[in-house]
Amino acid sequence: MTAARSTSWFTRFAKAAARQTGRPLAFCLALGSIVVWVALGPAYGYSDTWQLVINTATTIVTFLMVFLIQNTQNRDSEAIQVKLDELIRATPQANAALLDLEELDEDDLDRIRAEYEQLAERARREQGRRQAEGPLENVP
Repeated sequence: MTAARSTSWFTRFAKAAARQTGRPLAFCLALGSIVVWVALGPAYGYSDTWQLVINTATTIVTFLMVFLIQNTQNRDSEAIQVKLDELIRATPQANAALLDLEELDEDDLDRIRAEYEQLAERARREQGRRQAEGPLENVP
């Protein structure tokens, strides 16, 4: 099964923006902007307008980046969930009831988590018991 490539302009834009803003050059440009802003402080007498420029610019960038980052995280999380669901489906010993867990409400998730915590505790006790017994010796 082959997945179709996304043609949504926003998806392409969000991916490109996330890639570019995560690079060192983007950090250096942001840092450079701050340095220029600070250097211009004396020329503008550290005025309210001088402060407003950086506050407005950073607020706008932050506001827009929140949506781009959320879009990227949503897409990545969804892809990971599909991959995990496929691993569960393809593994014969796996519990198929765990497919699509992210769609359950919190109470159901808490109940399932508690069941798996009990399984883990039993497995740790069993492992501890086996280690305490030590290796079996060959007895004639």
